[in-house]
Amino acid sequence: MLELFAHPFSSYCQKVWIALHEYGLEARHRMLSPEEPGNIELLAGFWPFRKMPLLLDDGRPVSEASIIVEHLTLHHAREARLIPEDPVEALEVRFWDRFFDNYVATPQQKIVFDAMRPEEARDPAGVAEARAMLETAYGLLERHLPGRAWVAGESFSLADCSAAPQLFYADWTHPIGEGFPLVAAYRERLNARPSMARCIEAARPWRPCFPLGAPDRD
Repeated sequence: MLELFAHPFSSYCQKVWIALHEYGLEARHRMLSPEEPGNIELLAGFWPFRKMPLLLDDGRPVSEASIIVEHLTLHHAREARLIPEDPVEALEVRFWDRFFDNYVATPQQKIVFDAMRPEEARDPAGVAEARAMLETAYGLLERHLPGRAWVAGESFSLADCSAAPQLFYADWTHPIGEGFPLVAAYRERLNARPSMARCIEAARPWRPCFPLGAPDRD
């Protein structure tokens, strides 16, 4: 039995949900929110950092989104695999997974978290650095994407599971813009993928919570 401690609006939780959908797996959702404090306490018992998502697989806890997808691939994948069996191809997939987490999600979240602070506690220099990092990431990705439908090989992979929610929110936070048409088109392909489309719809009720104001699109 699979159980997922998660919130639908979290990009890292969406990474895992995309993998579950791609593999045709069902997991009991343990909602992490103030309205269900019991789930938060259960999470803390397995992972004292209280970071989401966390998967229980027959009672065994697995934390960190990328590791959860690795676990699902090892133990539950049927035909399609989100991480190639070939070690060289797998290394490429893992690189791009880290790229989206470190160089898209991290600066994006820096900007969002800064917007949640009181005015006197904000860090404009840090936000400027974060926006510059996103511009660099968009530029690198734009140069990488010609001739590619997916970011790491011919098949949808863990790297795309990471890219989908990270680019979704990054474009809300620091718009991709006309200078990166291939990145924008890639984001659209990701949004249209049924596994990601399900995540977008599941998260829709929480859009008013986005600190920068969710745009009227997507």
